[in-house]
Amino acid sequence: MLIELPKRRFSGYIFDCDGTLADTMPLHYRAWARVVEEAGGHFPEELFYSWGGRPSSTIVEDLNGKFGANWDVEAMVARKEACYDELIHEVRPLQAVVEIAQGFYGKAPLAVASGGYRKQVELTLDAIGIRHLFKVIVCAEDYRQGKPSPEPFLETARLLGISPHECLVFEDSPAGIEAAQWAGMQWILIPSPQR
Repeated sequence: MLIELPKRRFSGYIFDCDGTLADTMPLHYRAWARVVEEAGGHFPEELFYSWGGRPSSTIVEDLNGKFGANWDVEAMVARKEACYDELIHEVRPLQAVVEIAQGFYGKAPLAVASGGYRKQVELTLDAIGIRHLFKVIVCAEDYRQGKPSPEPFLETARLLGISPHECLVFEDSPAGIEAAQWAGMQWILIPSPQR
């Protein structure tokens, strides 16, 4: 995977986790597919990938709306996270992006801004051995509106103490790119290994 970086330096670098630093999207899909099937439904794979970057609670709400279901949001999210935890040993880094983060480490503050819950994000970063690189980790518990709202990225910039215009975002999802744009940040789209 070739990732072309802008020539200018930024004051801070913000990375999405799932599908950007770690190749977790197939694992998240397997967990979601299992939970939805247990509940008597079906979660099409292409729909899952089109919803990349959305918080888990939003996914359940959207599934309820799309399929006329009435699944309990908290129970579905908890079950999905438990299924994902069972698969964590299969997580692999997206090496090209991890190498970029390692290259910037110590030269500028690095952060993670994820739509995932803190426990799973930290487990994922630990599984690929890179949690120590990041000064700030912002997860679904840290904001009200997830991507494509700019709130996750704006909160991350605030915690870094850096102007949003001085941040470069690494993202794999359309919702994440839209959020970065609304936050006034430059961004790099990371191509998905699954597409």
